Amino acid sequence: MARHENLPVPIYTTLEPVYGTESQLEEAELRFNQLKSKFIEFFGHSPDIYARSPGRVNLIGEHIDYEGYSVLPMAIRQDTIVAIRKHDVDEDKVIRIGNVNCDKYSMCTYPVDPEQEIDLKNHKWGHYFICGYKGFYEYAKSKGMSVGEPLGLDIMVDGIVPTGSGLSSSAAFVCSSTIALMAAFGMNFPKKELAQLTCECERHIGTQSGGMDQAISVMAQSGFAELIDFNPIRATDVRLPSGGTFIIAHSLAESQKAVTAATNYNNRVVECRLAAIVLAIKLGMKPQEALNTIKTLSDVEEQCVSFASTHGSSDPILAVNEFLNEEPYSAEDIEKVTEEKLEAIFSNSSSSLDVLRAAKHFKLHQRAAHVYSEAKRVHAFKDAVSSNSSEEDTLKQLGDLMNDSHYSCSVLYECSCPELEELVKICRDNGAFGARLTGAGWGGCVVALVKENAVPQFILNLKEQFFQSRIDRGVINKKDLGLYIFASKPSSGAAIVKF
Repeated sequence: MARHENLPVPIYTTLEPVYGTESQLEEAELRFNQLKSKFIEFFGHSPDIYARSPGRVNLIGEHIDYEGYSVLPMAIRQDTIVAIRKHDVDEDKVIRIGNVNCDKYSMCTYPVDPEQEIDLKNHKWGHYFICGYKGFYEYAKSKGMSVGEPLGLDIMVDGIVPTGSGLSSSAAFVCSSTIALMAAFGMNFPKKELAQLTCECERHIGTQSGGMDQAISVMAQSGFAELIDFNPIRATDVRLPSGGTFIIAHSLAESQKAVTAATNYNNRVVECRLAAIVLAIKLGMKPQEALNTIKTLSDVEEQCVSFASTHGSSDPILAVNEFLNEEPYSAEDIEKVTEEKLEAIFSNSSSSLDVLRAAKHFKLHQRAAHVYSEAKRVHAFKDAVSSNSSEEDTLKQLGDLMNDSHYSCSVLYECSCPELEELVKICRDNGAFGARLTGAGWGGCVVALVKENAVPQFILNLKEQFFQSRIDRGVINKKDLGLYIFASKPSSGAAIVKF
């Protein structure tokens, strides 16, 4: 039987295979009906087809996918649905993108031009659809597929993944957009190719995404978390202990990943690349060779392990401790080692050049130490799940790994914030086996592992101890609390719906 990443995105004529039964199915039916009504109201036609992609929560493995390391996320039930209709040849040549939540997201219009540049200085929500649009045409062209003359498109979006939450609302939107386009043109590609394609699509928005978000959104299987490996992309089902549940709680600090990329997310990508290059040179590689061949910390891991073996260890962090200073590096410090200006090293990446303009210094030791230790924790997490330990011991092991991950993200990678720290502490004080920030950080959500039978009380305690004061101050509405704190089991991945 083919591995599921080699299969195409499933096409369904009913919602049950995607959303299961009972209340979730009822909610989905209401959403699809409302989406169709809005589509007809805006455009005067019914959509041709629908595509949906879920958000995700990363259980462990933060900020290491773009360094080539495996991660362990699961899809959540919240998703983005895109309804689409392709214009006839004699209709307007324009892309119109509407949103069910039209009070918050006004209509966006774009030309029918797959080559169009995305105006990153003028951030619009519709840009995420255009990422998928550009990527779809680039991919079709690379495969020698003819999709004919670009035609006008009508699109209506319904997304319920909270934005700025670290639950991958942007990837859910880009994936569902790309899959909707593919379906509208009567095409379907293997999930692993789509995962790679949609990762490249999202880079059009200016974030140097590593591919985890898109991979889990496209490849998730209901009932399983997934160990996602890269180069090549593959997904391995991981069945989580049934006695534990993951609670996702929003810190209410919004993480503006695309907007703050130069000082936060992309800054760390640049620091990791510089740490990898400096390590390679210190371990004996010629500067020019390191600049040409070393892109990520995984590229230099073998040399680090080789160095560690001379000290009776296999831990690459020994090399980090030996060769990278804990004190921040200036650009000049790094240029002495690389024998090349930083601007020249990153000359082909405008987003990296933005980082260099914004950065005052670079913390190489801390970023490398986080990446190598976090990569280990991912495999320890998977091993714990498949061990013969008692369920209680397994849950405790998983919780300890989540706590260690949060410490590393907070102290070594510095991608936490005061609200996340407060929420993590409250989760642990209320009996969570473990709690950590999830997603890029700098805001967004915490994921906590709690006993299944403790879920209602745990959620109640968090509402009282974290959310109530925010409700009192008018930060959020009490009626919206379900958006900000919820339990989740692993949900299904992307799907095409035709009815």
